[in-house]
Amino acid sequence: MSDWSKSTPPDLNAFEALALAARATLPAPYSEAAQAVVLRVEDFAPDKMLAEMGMENPFELTGLYEGIPLTEKSVMDQPFGPDTIWLFRRPILEEWAERGDVPLGDLVAHVLVHELAHHFGWSDADIAQIDRWWE
Repeated sequence: MSDWSKSTPPDLNAFEALALAARATLPAPYSEAAQAVVLRVEDFAPDKMLAEMGMENPFELTGLYEGIPLTEKSVMDQPFGPDTIWLFRRPILEEWAERGDVPLGDLVAHVLVHELAHHFGWSDADIAQIDRWWE
């Protein structure tokens, strides 16, 4: 049995390290495009972001892709900022604790890959067809 008496949850830097490690393991066809996406890790989504998503509970949002999916990009697009994947530490930690059967690194990788799928142009419905994680 582990001694949890002196354990603390990973801070933002450690969480980012988990996400960067997951991104580094992506297969060649995806890794280059994934490296072009900015990765941001925060405790919670900003209030404005939650409002834009129609959410009130900050624990509902574990990650978010902001940008123009590769399937929709055009040379005519005016850049408004870099494509960004947000990972939210506290909601991910909450889900990890509730599940109890998944290594934290695996859950962080799963959320990251889900958001990268949006970068590659996949919808939530597309992802759900091949991703049985939540079943």
